[in-house]
Order: sequence, then C-alpha cells, then structure tokens
Amino acid sequence: MHTKRRSQWRSVGRVLLFLAACAFVLTLTASLPVGPRGPLQVLTIAFLASLGSYALTVLFVRWDGLRLRDVGAMPKGNSLGLFAIGFAFGLILIALHSFVVAVAGHVHWIPAVRPTASQAGLVLTGYLFLATREELAFHGYPLRRLEEFFGVWGAQATIAAVFALEHVAGGWPLAQALWGAAIGSLLFGMASIATQGLAVPIGIHAAWNIGDWLRGYKPEAGLWRPKIEAGFEGAAASVGVWCYVGIMALAIFAFWCWHRRRREGGPPTQPTSHNVYYVK
Repeated sequence: MHTKRRSQWRSVGRVLLFLAACAFVLTLTASLPVGPRGPLQVLTIAFLASLGSYALTVLFVRWDGLRLRDVGAMPKGNSLGLFAIGFAFGLILIALHSFVVAVAGHVHWIPAVRPTASQAGLVLTGYLFLATREELAFHGYPLRRLEEFFGVWGAQATIAAVFALEHVAGGWPLAQALWGAAIGSLLFGMASIATQGLAVPIGIHAAWNIGDWLRGYKPEAGLWRPKIEAGFEGAAASVGVWCYVGIMALAIFAFWCWHRRRREGGPPTQPTSHNVYYVK
C-alpha cells in the first residue's frame, strides 16, 4: 500500500512539473522577438507554445510508460470530424449566450471597423492555436492523470484552479478568471473526459474564442462591437455573467451524462501501465 501511495504521489508530482513546464514554455515563447504586437505575433506565440506543449506531452507520456491515446493526445482518423462537431457546438453556445444577453441585457451589436481578410485569417488561426495549446497544457495529460487518482471532479477542480491562476498571471482580474476561465475549463475538461480526446474540446474552445472576437469582446477588433442601452450597463454585465455560468453548466452536465453513459456501457477500465493505480 505504501509503495502504491508513493507511486501515486510521484505521478501527481509529474503532473505539477508538466503544468510548470508548459507555463515556462508559454513565457519563453511570449518573450521571443517575433515582431510588433498584433495578430501575427499572437499566432506565432500560440503556434510555438502549442508545439512546446505537444512535445512535453510526448515526453511525459513516455516517462509514465503510457501512450498518447491514453491521454487523448493522439490524432485519429475522425479527429477532424470531432473537431467540427465541437466547433459547431461552441458556436451554438455563444449564439445562445448572445441571444440571452441581447434580450435580457439590452445589448445589440453594431458593425465595427472591419479587419482585412489577411488580418482576420491571422486572428482566427491564432485563436485556434491558442485553444490547442491550452487544451494540451491542461485537459490532456494533466487532467487525465489526475482523474486516475482524484476522480473526475477532483481532477476537474484542480485543473480549473490552475487554469484560472494562469489567466490571473496573464493579467485577468481574479473574478473574471474564476467566473470565466475556471468555468470554461470545467466544460473543456468534461468534454475531454467524455470523448476520450482533445478534438471536441479544442473545437468548443476555439469556437468560443472566435465568437467572442467576432462580437467585439476581444482586444483585437472584430466584425461587430456591443452597444448597451443607456442605464442598463449593470444589468448587461450581470446577465452576461449569469447567462454564461448557466449555459456552461448545462453543457458540462450534458458531457457528464455522455461520460456516465459511456462508462456504464463499456468494459471495465483497466490500468494503462504497471505504475498506474486507481483510487476508488
């Protein structure tokens, strides 16, 4: 029993080391001289950080005696289709959020100064790689390893807290990191666990970021910008937060049901290597 405990905590230590290494890679790539701030810089940093996170995943998976598919990081023949499903689902979520905010928060969107086609392409690709990097760094190897030791919700809570802390380190206010990033992490993580891969969560994550950009909620100029009716600024903010929480909670519940159904309908889960121990 003591040997098992030591092995478990060594594995947890590796997860923490992986998270720290991914943060270091992001910091390193962000400090590289990749040109003036703008869409091209964001794309370059996101691409390099994605490569770094994938390389770390390969390294740590081999260290643990596992395979990439054991942590959902191995592309499969249906990965593009699953990504498309996740992207469509993410667009539905953000469209629903926009509708409720418009009706209950007295918000409407007006055209903004349109970016050029090349600028828009750089922004869209940059957000795709940012989503890929964050899913690899949080909801692949670390989430799936922690799930083995702490269960679904223990792992989810741990990763969501670290995800929020990274956003705080990146300049987000604490409240926004908790209500925004942490809850988003719970959805992306549940999608990763339910589908046993990263294609769907990457699709959802990318769709939400791109949708936020389109409606003017990102630093880069999108196609529209929000306009709130006079006197409803507070109401719009409250509706936006609580609608986001409600929509995310429903989506999390849907993926949790998917996960439960898959577990009940499949064969018993077996350890994936000699040094993996499951805590019931």
